[in-house]
Amino acid sequence: MCGRYALYGSPSKLKDHFGTTNEIDLKPRFNIAPTQTVPVVHLDETGHRVFTDARWGLIPSWVKDTQELQHPINAKAETAAIKPMFRHAYRTSRVLVPADAFYEWVPRNGKQPYLIRLRDGEPMGMGGLLEHWQGPEGDVATFTILTIDANSVMAKIHDRMPVIIRPEDYAAWLDTTFTDVTKIQAMAQPYPDRFMEAYPVSRKVNSPQC
Repeated sequence: MCGRYALYGSPSKLKDHFGTTNEIDLKPRFNIAPTQTVPVVHLDETGHRVFTDARWGLIPSWVKDTQELQHPINAKAETAAIKPMFRHAYRTSRVLVPADAFYEWVPRNGKQPYLIRLRDGEPMGMGGLLEHWQGPEGDVATFTILTIDANSVMAKIHDRMPVIIRPEDYAAWLDTTFTDVTKIQAMAQPYPDRFMEAYPVSRKVNSPQC
């Protein structure tokens, strides 16, 4: 799964990496937690990549009472195409969730957090699904992060990991007209372990207030 992540790269670096037409006004964040509002990358009405803010925890557009169901922060990539909660966004509203690292915990004398990132220090685009829910205060954008079976780096820590989209697949992943489920699933695979690293970090990460 993916329950916390970090985004601390410079706005200009993130803009260059994701090829967006706008830049984000964001201070480094080292412990992003569910329900928080963060930037995601999607295509605007003109087909350009842009950063937009969304809340972590999906609310499907068809939900009438948000108290009646959970707001999932993760969705299994293997089944998202057929699950009622995710299947619409899986085909028509895929996003990239920018991150510099994510965290997972190992039960070891309590909970020992590990930080996982790309070896080259580049940002990663985690595969996400975006929904727009019309609430009493207007449009609410929410998202979930797709997960997949762990690669060998992650398997020592947890049996699941977030889907990390290869940069060469960003265009197809974000393309709202690209609805071939088989080809979409081919992009949502465990990231090659040789490009990733993981190491233990301070238990202060256990609190989302840090």
